[in-house]
Amino acid sequence: MYALTPFERNSFDLFNAFNDFDKDFFGRYTTPRFKTDLRDEGDKYVMEAELPGFDKEDITLDITGDTLCLTAQHKEEKKEENKDKYIYRERSYGSYQRSFDISGIDAQGIAAEYKNGILYLDLPKKEASQPETKRLEIK
Repeated sequence: MYALTPFERNSFDLFNAFNDFDKDFFGRYTTPRFKTDLRDEGDKYVMEAELPGFDKEDITLDITGDTLCLTAQHKEEKKEENKDKYIYRERSYGSYQRSFDISGIDAQGIAAEYKNGILYLDLPKKEASQPETKRLEIK
């Protein structure tokens, strides 16, 4: 039974020394639990967000002004008969949220696809507009 209980190293480990920066006082992670990659493909950016274990219905994308808010929420299953049978429970339920500045993005053209635990977003760049030139008449 004890082999199933996770443990942490008590001695100083140089390779894991910086892991504690992501944890609060009680050992919970404070940084977002999902990671994103962003690629520039010329006319658009492509964002890939790792969201393993989420259903498509658990993910929402909201645009407010120049901000894209990506939210993913795990919902706890209500199974009371198994409540007291857990020895240790590490999987958490809750929501994770990240916001991104999309001021240079054409918000109407954003497309999203979710497959195999990865959310893919196509973020088309806004067309570069030329400043308007106006000649003033001297009186």
